[in-house]
Amino acid sequence: MNKIQWAGGVEHWTKKGDIHLFLWEKPASPKVPPAGTLFFVHGSSMASQPTFDLHVPGRPHSSVMDWFAERGFNTWCMDNEGYGRSDKHRAINCDISNGADDLAAGSEYILKKTGVKNLLVYGISSGALKAALFTERHPERVSKLALDAFVWTGEGSPTLAERKKKLPEFLAKNRRPIDRAFVHSVFNRDHPETTDEATKDAFADAILTLDDSMPTGTYVDMCSKLPLIDPLKIAASTLILRGEYDGIAGLDDLINFYRLLPNMNKQFNVMAGISHASFQQKNYMMVYQILHSFFTMPEPTYRG
Repeated sequence: MNKIQWAGGVEHWTKKGDIHLFLWEKPASPKVPPAGTLFFVHGSSMASQPTFDLHVPGRPHSSVMDWFAERGFNTWCMDNEGYGRSDKHRAINCDISNGADDLAAGSEYILKKTGVKNLLVYGISSGALKAALFTERHPERVSKLALDAFVWTGEGSPTLAERKKKLPEFLAKNRRPIDRAFVHSVFNRDHPETTDEATKDAFADAILTLDDSMPTGTYVDMCSKLPLIDPLKIAASTLILRGEYDGIAGLDDLINFYRLLPNMNKQFNVMAGISHASFQQKNYMMVYQILHSFFTMPEPTYRG
């Protein structure tokens, strides 16, 4: 395995009680007008830097943080408790609610550090659930919310149907082991051809540099406690992203959630040729453009 080192950013730390949480910032380019402060939220099986600051030889703009920083966004991500560089010592399974608590602590730090009033928030998979729950709890901190590979009730999700078979195993322990084969399975379970092998290998190297196991809490929640989010309580302008081949996100489940979102400045986008981990797909540049369009779209001046 190639050990990965991250560069070009700024390391930050904050605390949630006595828990130390790691944040990583890629500052906005000074060459373009400021576009906002963007907070990325990782999923169940990888820390934040592998997901959002990945570099793959021969694959331009693999780091979504770099791409948005070049366009004027101050970009941030953080490792939830139990992941990456953040503390892992508590005997808990680090569930969705605990992750939303992490985001509350992280967002408070970012807002104080930067002086901005609110954030653009992107979450993927269980990170989308954490981001949505955080937005419910702290609506004043979120101006726009993007939920990628999101799941509401779990209806119509073949991935969750398979995962539920291992629920007793996940309930019995707070962490689950991961290895290179597991990372590859994230891509191979839905539609293997949507991601090239070099990206799968680079992603595995980055993930395994930081972790050899992951908390079970998000898996337990997604297999046995859905729905965790009330769409009627999400006040922010919201984008729902759903990969064409994603086995997590049932299309009808997402559409039903989308219908109930009260802010009419909302969007739903099905991403062609994409399965689950959208920033690591062959069509990743399409995802960047969809997000950029949403985050830079002017606010409505007339609401009726």
